[in-house]
Amino acid sequence: VASTVAHDSHNLLVMGTSAEDMALAANELAACGGGMIVVLDGQVLAKVAMPIAGLLADRPVEIVAEEVAALEEAWKELGCFIHAPFMTFSLIALPVIPEIRITNRGIADVTEFKLIETEIRAIQ
Repeated sequence: VASTVAHDSHNLLVMGTSAEDMALAANELAACGGGMIVVLDGQVLAKVAMPIAGLLADRPVEIVAEEVAALEEAWKELGCFIHAPFMTFSLIALPVIPEIRITNRGIADVTEFKLIETEIRAIQ
């Protein structure tokens, strides 16, 4: 999954278990100017293009609402059944709320005001 709706910086946020799917998700969003996307096994399951600053769609609300509903269903296909998963996903990058957040400087412990040492491992 990937999104350019990532509070407060709105950088591209990508999460997954497949490097190829994550690259596809990122490249698809780059090509359309931003938005939210779900990819599985090399296929785009759902996408909401947001070409206005990577935050706003430029299509009629009825079309965008259908795309958002398709995103929710695609998250379920990935095994995620939480309500509004893209909202939760976008908040993982908001470094002003506790506990642990992802920032452009690394993973931060917001409560302790420090970066967490991490070891990056390739997913096999």
